[in-house]
Formats: sequence, C-alpha cells, structure tokens
Amino acid sequence: MNSRPDKESPATLSFPSRAVHAGNAVDRGSGAIRTPIVMANSYALPEDPSQVSWSGTDIPLYTRNSGANQLALQDKLAALEEGEDAVALASGVAALHAVFFTHLRSGDHIVVSDVTYEATWRLFAEILPAKYGIEATFVDSSDLAAVGAAIRGNTRLVHVEAIANPTTRVTDVAACARIAHAAGALLVVDSTFTPPPLYRPLADGADLVVHSLTKYINGHGDAMGGAVIGARELIGPIKSEAMVDVGGVISPFNAWLISRGAVTLPLRFTQHLTSARRIAEFLAVDPRVAFVEYPGLSSHPQHELAARQFGGRGFGAMMAFSVNGDPATQNRFVANLRLITSAVSLGHDESLIVHVGTEGPRVAAYPEPFRKWGHLRFSVGLEDPDDLVADLAAALDATFGR
Repeated sequence: MNSRPDKESPATLSFPSRAVHAGNAVDRGSGAIRTPIVMANSYALPEDPSQVSWSGTDIPLYTRNSGANQLALQDKLAALEEGEDAVALASGVAALHAVFFTHLRSGDHIVVSDVTYEATWRLFAEILPAKYGIEATFVDSSDLAAVGAAIRGNTRLVHVEAIANPTTRVTDVAACARIAHAAGALLVVDSTFTPPPLYRPLADGADLVVHSLTKYINGHGDAMGGAVIGARELIGPIKSEAMVDVGGVISPFNAWLISRGAVTLPLRFTQHLTSARRIAEFLAVDPRVAFVEYPGLSSHPQHELAARQFGGRGFGAMMAFSVNGDPATQNRFVANLRLITSAVSLGHDESLIVHVGTEGPRVAAYPEPFRKWGHLRFSVGLEDPDDLVADLAAALDATFGR
C-alpha cells in the first residue's frame, strides 16, 4: 500500500476504504457525490459513431453491453477481490453459466466438486452433457489425490467451492490450482460463502472467482446479481459472449443496490463471523443436536485447513446441523423458532434457516449424518447473538421439552 491513501486509486486503500470508495465517483451532471441510479437502456452516441463497437463493453452504450451502474459495481468488485476485471450479471447462476458457456466447448471435460450448489450440479450432471456433450467427473474436492486422478487430457476446468454448499466442506484452493494448472486447465472457485475480506481465491492461484452477489456482498436480501472476477483475458470473453450475446445482464437498479450494500460488507461480515462461531459452539454441546458442521469447530474435518487458508480471519457464517429426530422433528424445531426465519438464500441481514431432507441425487455425496437425519442449513444474520442463542434454546426446549 502507498503511504498516502487516494480514493481515486483503490490499490492505495485498505479493504474497508475500498468498500466505501471503489466504483464510486462524483456525478458530472448533478454534482452528487454518489453514483446515481441511471435507469436508461441507451446512452448518447458520439457525433461520429461509425467507429463505435456495437458489442463494446467498456463504455455505456446499451445496457445489455454495460450501463453506468454495472460499470461502477464491476470496478468495486475487482478492487475488493484484487482482480484485474469483473463482470456483473443477473444472478449467481447466470455468473456460473457464463463461465461454463464461455470457457468450455463440446467434447471438453471438467472436474467438479461432488458437493456443490444445486444449479451447478444440474448443469454438469444433466444439462451441459445432454445439450453440448460436455462431460463432468464429480469428486471429493478435499481429496487432492482424487482431484488429480480425475484429470484427463481434455480437462479444461476444475470447479470447486471454497466452503461447500451445504456441507461446509473446505477445499484446498492453492493445491487444486496447482493440479489444474499442471494439466493446462483453469481453476474456478465459487466463493459465495467466503467473500472478501475473509478470502480471496485469486491470491491462492484461482483463475476465476464467482460470487452470488445476492448473498453477502449485497447483504440486505433485496437485490439479485452475480459476478465473475479474474484476469482481463478471461473476463473479456465472458462479457462479449455470455453478457452481450446471451444477455444475462444485471439491471441498473440491482447493480446500484449491490454497490450500496457492499459498502458495509467489512462491518457486516465481522458481525456474521463473530455470531456464527458463538452459535456453532452453543449447538455443538447441546445433546439434543445430532451434529454441527462448521469449519470453526475443532471437530470439523478441515478445521486446520480452514484456519490456514482463511488466515485466521474467520470461518464463514454458514453452518449445517440437525436435531435428533426424523424429518418431522426437524420441521417442528424450525416451526418453534420465533426470531430466525425459515427461508432459502443466505448472507442476509436476518438469520435464515431451511430444512433439507435426505432425498435427491446429490445427497449420496453428503456425509453419513446428513443422509441419516437430513440437515438444517443455517445462515447466521446480524441480530444480537444473545437473541439468536435464546431463540435456538427455546426452540429446542419446545421441541424436546426442558
């Protein structure tokens, strides 16, 4: 870092200052010190537009190519992840699809974690093989020997999650990067569970980082978006192919909301991390709880890896647990909660819990307790941790008796 911080140069700023200033500029028209919402789908052309690239993405031209709010958000995301470039799209799944659509061809092979977000699983288990002849090998990404053994001559991508959804399995990103690069493949990391400042996979050798911006980076449960961050030579084709020609662009309003939400990411995530660790420790010692999977617990299989990989900054704010009992008991426990909300998604200001059962093709890769009990995926929010612990304790009492 330079000795003098300058908001015009995000590289000179610490992470909290980048979150505030990167991607923001004084509006030339109004003088507003915040980039305004620009709800336009077209922008004024120069006097002689004959040299304009109608597929260009670097200046506002047509919002499917790039709008003012999207460009501002991309600048902020690149600064936060310390990547060369970023592309913001309509959702996290749009971002995942954009990577695969752009950087894979018919006949290619990918190695992908066998515990992964459902849409990723469906893309590689069903959709891409059937439509485009792209083949995937699903492996336990925490088993580096298995990752290496799955590599083929036509492997083009290795795709992992830094902390896996939903089991919280941790993958050694640096080691997977070495395996992928030795085979001439790209390493793609879904880091939705581990946003900066907790973790930056690019620093450990990842080629592309994917985020569902809907989650922690927005943080308020009111906007949807996705992003890919990495080297310009890899992001450029995603912009021109998956964004411009497929059209999965983020809306100006969502881009503005996410830019606004990202300003408080450092403060919010500190609270998420502190509360999650306390709640995991509370659940882990209650005999009415069958299991708790959280990387911050010493009982977690990859606890030491997580401590090293995330540099002691924390272990995320997602956990999976189950109470003792059948699916009806899990549902009864959730129904007895009064503060924690039963809903999908994660990374919101409010704590969210969802009961996931034991059925479905992905479950075979889950650890045995998940297959026996099902699990409760718990996203720890920003409420007072005392209130969250009290709500969990009261729900346990109501479900099992004191």
